[in-house]
Amino acid sequence: MARIASVNIPTKKRVEIALTYIHGIGRTSAKSICDRAAIPDERRVADLSEDELTKIREIIDADFLVEGDLRRKTSMDIKRYLDLGCLRGLRHRRNLPVRGQRTHTNARTRKGPAKPIAGKKK
Repeated sequence: MARIASVNIPTKKRVEIALTYIHGIGRTSAKSICDRAAIPDERRVADLSEDELTKIREIIDADFLVEGDLRRKTSMDIKRYLDLGCLRGLRHRRNLPVRGQRTHTNARTRKGPAKPIAGKKK
């Protein structure tokens, strides 16, 4: 099992796909990492040498914010919005959609299950 950025990535998958198991790395980032490390597209994680794994680790450490650091930064950003009291912070505080989506009929994921209102029969 290969371990990159404190995540065990699957060994039977292609490198580009396996790197997406790391929080903060998507398909585009994984492709650019493979290109910079000079790893062919069809290569599997199990076939990588220790030097190639080290090269991938160095690229990720140098250029990408991943896993715990990224989660910490995201939570700090949300806390900053809450402290500012801006609209975005107020929406976070009330557990409503933050990015301008409609809430009259949708947004059940963010708002939770529907709560009945007494006396509102139509």
